[in-house]
Amino acid sequence: MNDEELTPHFEELKRVLQGKVDDSEIMNELKRYVNDFHIAPDAAKRGILRKYGALESTPFQTTVVKQIDDLTGNEQSVDLLVRAVYVEERDITVRGSPKTIISGIVGDGSGTASFTVWEKQNTKMEKGSVYWLRNAYTKTWNDRVQINIGNRGSIESAEGETVDVPDRVITMEASECKIGEITSGMSNVTVTGRILSTEERNVMVKDEPKTVYSGMIADDTGKIQYSAWENFELKEGETVCIKNGYIRSWRGIPQLNIGERAEISRVDDTFGTLPDGAVTKSIGEIVRTGGGIDINIVGTIVDVRRGSGLIERCPECNRSIFNGECQSHGKVEPVLDLRLKLTVDDGTGAVSAIVNRELTEVLTGTTLGAAEGLAKAKGSIEPVASEMAQKIIIKRVSMTGNVLSDDYGPMMIVKEAAIVEEDVTAEAEKLLKTVEESI
Repeated sequence: MNDEELTPHFEELKRVLQGKVDDSEIMNELKRYVNDFHIAPDAAKRGILRKYGALESTPFQTTVVKQIDDLTGNEQSVDLLVRAVYVEERDITVRGSPKTIISGIVGDGSGTASFTVWEKQNTKMEKGSVYWLRNAYTKTWNDRVQINIGNRGSIESAEGETVDVPDRVITMEASECKIGEITSGMSNVTVTGRILSTEERNVMVKDEPKTVYSGMIADDTGKIQYSAWENFELKEGETVCIKNGYIRSWRGIPQLNIGERAEISRVDDTFGTLPDGAVTKSIGEIVRTGGGIDINIVGTIVDVRRGSGLIERCPECNRSIFNGECQSHGKVEPVLDLRLKLTVDDGTGAVSAIVNRELTEVLTGTTLGAAEGLAKAKGSIEPVASEMAQKIIIKRVSMTGNVLSDDYGPMMIVKEAAIVEEDVTAEAEKLLKTVEESI
């Protein structure tokens, strides 16, 4: 959307924020949400207002009270009276900074759902206790509603309230699946694969030292990371059948968890030679599974997004900066770097791709030195991205890397990349043959 189309939305945001945020910052945020992330204007406005803590004062939402079974996954502000069925605290890293969150399962008389408290602060939750979840918002993952408590939400003790949660039926029957078919949220899965690597890590859980046994396991459809809290004495190179595992995700990448109910047996290896390196997948498959490691895609570059070209980085933390200022280290002497932020489409879906300097130089033929020279000649770094875009837009590309997933869809951190040269004549003959056979 151009500035004229965005102006009514900008004026509405400006009115609600009441001078708390600079006009230029409001417009830049709106452009980023709508044009860069391709989010609908109403959803973009809610996101911006939530970021600046002003959502509760807008007409975009009103808080309602619901039961879990009535949730649709699209609620922006909902109150729920629930009992905590399972609670755990976890330390995660968000944008390079450590953060403690609370997650688990809550329930009421209509059913149960997973939840996450993203701003822990002084929140305390105990299994079996009853709480009001205030100003929660919901999303859907793998057809299951998830409850989220953000910076404007809260947890209130509801001591004295009675919430009866129906007993959950836990089946011990495991479903057998290939690694390439695994998606987040699956439980009671049976996986057969070859152990590619093993490692031990010492961590602290509730102030007590614990050992985590982890590594990589693969079959003929892909590979996945695994973690076990018990020593099953897994050895590199052996083939095992893991029964009653469950799947959790880290940044959208499914991971196989081996808990206390898991059963592991050594089996004959029938895989032969497993695929060496990356497994080629369609983007549609990636969207369905939610992410993965060492994945190869082949598609067309349909967009070179804002933030591509010559960028400035902080010499301390290597984050990209604006006007010589880092969010963590303030005013710094920037270091110049090259980067591409692409959208790649293969006909089954689209994925964002982040390409580092080395691969950017390979794809575009523009070196860092040449980019600096162009920026100096033009008096701005902006023309660098435009020149790069002209060289690669609508070209076929093969990319390999790890695919993460979040609310904005899949994103590949590219480790290998190359332009795929098209044989136009051969493709035309193939198309003509297909058409003739269908007549």
